Amino acid sequence: MIFFGLIMSALIGAVAYRKKSLSESGVAGAMLVGTLIFGFGGWVWGLTLIAFFVYGSLLSKYKEAEKNLVAAEKFDKGSRRDFGQALANGGFGAVLAVLFFLYPSQEWLFAAFIGTMATVNADTWATEIGVLSKHPPRFILNGKPVPPGTSGGITPIGTMATILGGLVIGVTVCVLQSLFSLISAGYVDLLSQLWMLPAGAAGGLAGSLFDSLLGATVQAMYINPETGKETEKKVARNGVRNRFSRGLPFMDNDMVNFVSSIFGAAVTVLVSVPVIG
Repeated sequence: MIFFGLIMSALIGAVAYRKKSLSESGVAGAMLVGTLIFGFGGWVWGLTLIAFFVYGSLLSKYKEAEKNLVAAEKFDKGSRRDFGQALANGGFGAVLAVLFFLYPSQEWLFAAFIGTMATVNADTWATEIGVLSKHPPRFILNGKPVPPGTSGGITPIGTMATILGGLVIGVTVCVLQSLFSLISAGYVDLLSQLWMLPAGAAGGLAGSLFDSLLGATVQAMYINPETGKETEKKVARNGVRNRFSRGLPFMDNDMVNFVSSIFGAAVTVLVSVPVIG
């Protein structure tokens, strides 16, 4: 299964590279994460990862030029995911897949996987849709208006996208699990799997809001010396090094995403424990 995961990840990575959804290093990261999740987690885990990538890639193309106006100035990275982004989005899921392979009776690990994927999907949807909001985002700490793309800024439409993004992962896992139950056992106990929907929505919302909280408090931010505006970028487009402004130097956007995915996984487990035991 590990070899199959490698082949699948390589093929998907190659297609994504041609579609300019992944950089060269992003292909390597996707292959590493995909091989571990497919190889140790199995079909449902691996196809959930693919679904997340497809959802995000399609959404990133929606009004891409309009979003790039904000991304070029504010965001550290563009729509082409690199190695760091691949690990930030799927790294904890890969760890959970290995643990589930070693301890298959621990159902909470599966719930945690749903939560971590719900978080990264919800955060992606919040960013891709929230940045298009017609109303300025408000800082999560004090509710004051901030420029679009500001770390820690949230909008009503972005928050709704967060809930939907988490819910979609829950639905995706529920459908995949049902299909493979039908194939392997010949029947589907749908009621026993509906917990995945609210668990995905709750984990995605909690993880994404935690992402915004980290962005407002500990994420490393810089000031462009020419424009005086805050940015995630260490170096401006003209090559000038931006001035460190706040946060922790090692806490870049990839690290924020990774930590948030762990938080979302924890919330999903807490929500799911009454059902899965």
